[in-house]
Amino acid sequence: MRTTTKAMLAVLIATGAAGHAQAQESATLKKIRETGAISLGVRESSVPFSYYDEQQHVIGYSQAIALKIVDEVKKELNMPDLKVREIPITSQNRIPLVQNGTIDIECGSTTHTKERDNQVAFSNSFFQYGVRMIVKKDSGVKDFGDLANRTVVTTAGTSEERLLRQMNAEKSMNMRLISAKDHAESFLNVKTGRAVAFVMDDPLLYGAKAKESNADDYLITGTSPMSEVYGCMFRKDDPGFKKLADGVIARLQTSGEAANLYQKWFTQPIPPKGINLNYPLSAEMKLLFAKPNDRALD
Repeated sequence: MRTTTKAMLAVLIATGAAGHAQAQESATLKKIRETGAISLGVRESSVPFSYYDEQQHVIGYSQAIALKIVDEVKKELNMPDLKVREIPITSQNRIPLVQNGTIDIECGSTTHTKERDNQVAFSNSFFQYGVRMIVKKDSGVKDFGDLANRTVVTTAGTSEERLLRQMNAEKSMNMRLISAKDHAESFLNVKTGRAVAFVMDDPLLYGAKAKESNADDYLITGTSPMSEVYGCMFRKDDPGFKKLADGVIARLQTSGEAANLYQKWFTQPIPPKGINLNYPLSAEMKLLFAKPNDRALD
């Protein structure tokens, strides 16, 4: 009787272990193995996170993290010659392209929000920031309250678009909102006088300003109404792939390698024109590096 009980117990344990292994199997890694390629969603103008250099190569802080994850995928699958496809995306189409399998992972400048958790999955956060605005110095705009009854631009499909609509509804600010196709077009609206302010993630505004030959004509201003984080984005219900990506980011952050990457892209001259964002590592970022996590802050 005892022997039978032990045998049954062994079968149950083995069955449970097999079921657990199946649950942990990564559908994304399976797809990558079968196709012989991994598809990265990349941005064209999210300086210094993911953007084109003069040779139309994708470079940046986020892109460097994405390629570290690709290296781990190659190791995990024992596929050193794995093909890497780079697919340009926008703020509007990035989530649908993850959901339908066109791209396997996107490490650009995508805010991890609780609402987006219903649509996609996010890795450990790799950047924390505030939301501010860039204006012409002579605009008279100092803070968000000054945007009442003015024309304001942000990029379509971003959390800032939702924030501005919320401000209009809750504070009756009567802002006239423009939703541009990308960050470059958003800033163009300010440069040409069509909009008084471009509201966006703080570091992206520093990137936009640094590219201008007349950068001193512009001011990044405003008391940030929220703190947000970026994470790499991939399909939901794939704990195996998330574990792989989280592990890479955690190792980068706790080893000091992420801090070195940060110094390279935010405090030193970067391609293509040798601009320097002069955006030092914040106390919040230092804490994130010390204690990696995947929490949405909204």
